[in-house]
Amino acid sequence: MRQLFKFHGGVHPPTHKAESTRTPIAQAKMPSRLVIPLHQHVGNRAVPVVQVGERVLKGQIIGRPDGRLSSAVHASTSGTVSAIDMQLVAHFSGLPDLCITLIPDGRDEWIEHSGVDYKQTPHTELRHLLREAGVVGLGGAVFPSDLKSYSNKHKIKTLVLNGAECEPYITCDDLLMRERAGDTLRGAEVLRELLYAEEVLIGIEDNKPEAIAAMKKAVEQDGHQHMEVIAVPTLYPGGGAKQLIRVLTGIEVAAGVRSTEKGVQCFNVATAWSTWRAIAHGEPLLSRIVTVTGNVEHAQNFEVLLGTPVEELVAQAGSRPDTNRHIMGGPMMGVDLPSGQVGVTKATNCIIEGSDKLFPPPAPALPCIRCTRCADVCPADLQPQDLYWFAKSNNFGKTQEFHLFDCIECGACAYVCPSHIPLVQYYRYAKSEIWQREREAQSAEVARERHEYRQFRIEREKQEKAERLAQKEKAALAAKPAVPAPLPVAAAPNADPDDTLQMRVDADVAKANLQLRIDAAVARAKEQAATAKPRNTDALTPAQQAEIAEIEARRAKLREMASGAGADDEPPKHN
Repeated sequence: MRQLFKFHGGVHPPTHKAESTRTPIAQAKMPSRLVIPLHQHVGNRAVPVVQVGERVLKGQIIGRPDGRLSSAVHASTSGTVSAIDMQLVAHFSGLPDLCITLIPDGRDEWIEHSGVDYKQTPHTELRHLLREAGVVGLGGAVFPSDLKSYSNKHKIKTLVLNGAECEPYITCDDLLMRERAGDTLRGAEVLRELLYAEEVLIGIEDNKPEAIAAMKKAVEQDGHQHMEVIAVPTLYPGGGAKQLIRVLTGIEVAAGVRSTEKGVQCFNVATAWSTWRAIAHGEPLLSRIVTVTGNVEHAQNFEVLLGTPVEELVAQAGSRPDTNRHIMGGPMMGVDLPSGQVGVTKATNCIIEGSDKLFPPPAPALPCIRCTRCADVCPADLQPQDLYWFAKSNNFGKTQEFHLFDCIECGACAYVCPSHIPLVQYYRYAKSEIWQREREAQSAEVARERHEYRQFRIEREKQEKAERLAQKEKAALAAKPAVPAPLPVAAAPNADPDDTLQMRVDADVAKANLQLRIDAAVARAKEQAATAKPRNTDALTPAQQAEIAEIEARRAKLREMASGAGADDEPPKHN
């Protein structure tokens, strides 16, 4: 029997999982519209490749990946694109993002698609297929799986398949493993081949006996010799990647270290299932299983098309009239949605309908009493109270010194806080401020580099212009005839001592050069005057020509009179 290990901290909140596991996965109804965000993954937002009014087919790419860290977005069904604009999305900020609104036509007409044999296909092509299929981590991180399945720097010994699903209310992975265990393990085998891993450890919390049994049966039936299903203790947040790796392997992934450096990689079970559908059947990631629970009549898991408005989805579970909010995710790490019109995304594993009866308003926050309970339960072994004080005082440098970014925002600290301090909100605030300042610093650095380059370019152009002028003057001087140097003249005995021979020679040379430039300028002026032609003398009328001839005759007469008289002539005198 495999030895299990423990991670630091953890809590045991009420699970509330039984309510949504009583019935099988149901297919959600076709919605009236699909609001599909183009940013459903870590990295760059996908770039829209369709136009408003265009008809698209199910599985067609409507957003292409932008850059290396990105993923494709597809049409969840056939229909017409009605809008490409900013709409509210599921995010803590409540800000809108670029979305494509699709009106289904009811035909659900597919594009042509087919799978490949992963054993006969190069790994590079398999990763390209995952990228084009939009497969990302469905456990919540939504990191592009094509990048995560590539490791050329470190040898991967163990692939951990995460089926822990530790957060309360969420049961989508539980039902997936119960009903689709075979395809889930086949997808894990594809990922193992891509990583050249030696073993696959499937970690499932021991409060899911049906899922454990189904996965073990599938391992035996399909003969997966490199796989082992392991029941792990139920402890929140045991489903975190680092925490599950610690429990299964005993490997402690330290701060700032990636698990691949320790020879371990972790994927969610839903990601493995989507990987198999993309590789073996050529199906992009168009839908996912979503738990709809909380203040509803019939809590259940639905197979939901991505982009389905939350309000249309929860209506199928019978949302009660006193519902006052929608929570995407679990009660510990979930996001309060800004509107019921927000579309389901790849990160949507659960929708909890909230009410004051189910989730009473939080009590007013009181001063921290330094009880250290938050530190006792922190799975990352941090000092939450110190992070809280530094974040509250905007001392973001200190928060980083205390490893703020190792916080996984699990909410365990806030759960046990006797002062009801919303600790995670302070951590999110501090992270967002640090990211914003880093972006501003990067923008300032780019602006500084651009300014320095502009100054360098201006100076370079000045220097080049000066060099061109110098070369032009040098060429002009070389083209001029040399002025013979005057013979030296002896100075008079009583001459000024400052009036040396060299000074007189230099003066004579300068005078001769000046006379040469004057003569050259006069010659150029005469040449221009000789070659100049009067303008506006074309197409003259006979009257105009006669007038010009009369004027020229008067000018000739005046020139003749001027040439016959001297400058000192006096008018004749009469006696």
